[in-house]
Amino acid sequence: MVLDVLPWSFAVSARLARVAPKDLDDELRLVEAAHAGDRRALGELCQRYGPTLYRSVLLPRLGSEAAAKDALSETYVRVVAKIQLFHWQGVGFYPWLRTVALRVALDALRARKHLLLWSADDVARELDRASTETPLDVRLSEARDRAKARQRVEEALATLHPRYARVIRLRVLEDRPRDEVAAMLEVSTSTFDVLLHRSLAALRKSLEARGKS
Repeated sequence: MVLDVLPWSFAVSARLARVAPKDLDDELRLVEAAHAGDRRALGELCQRYGPTLYRSVLLPRLGSEAAAKDALSETYVRVVAKIQLFHWQGVGFYPWLRTVALRVALDALRARKHLLLWSADDVARELDRASTETPLDVRLSEARDRAKARQRVEEALATLHPRYARVIRLRVLEDRPRDEVAAMLEVSTSTFDVLLHRSLAALRKSLEARGKS
């Protein structure tokens, strides 16, 4: 599928987690309830930040919707198992939740034969920084992540045939509808599907080659 190589549209940036001071009291209440064994409170905390974890943390690093969904599920499993290890520090629940998700992503990357936009070493370094990052640091780090991924893809696109690069820009980066892109290229949708498949294969090959260099 389209998202197997570049799993999100750069045109629609992920909403970063922000906890207003007035919301911290409510979040602390949920954390205390979760510590007391209230699974509903823990579920509310996870659901509050699930979309951000999925789009800003897991998808960019793992490179496919399926892998990111599996990682998000595993993150929730680990959160349930380790919630008693979380200690409230007045900055909200998200920084700790993000660290758990990064550890899941790192395990998944180390198990893979081919890495795409991020390497296991990249994520390991992020985990080293996570212990000292503030919530603002986290938001800035995620913004840099998206910029870094965009740069890597742009560099890889520059090595492709111009037609392949245009296909990926229109369909993946700009997230235009399949039928619209086919019309712009003056091909049938079935022909476009073949062209997209070849374009993504070329992009994947370029990304992997650059990762080994």
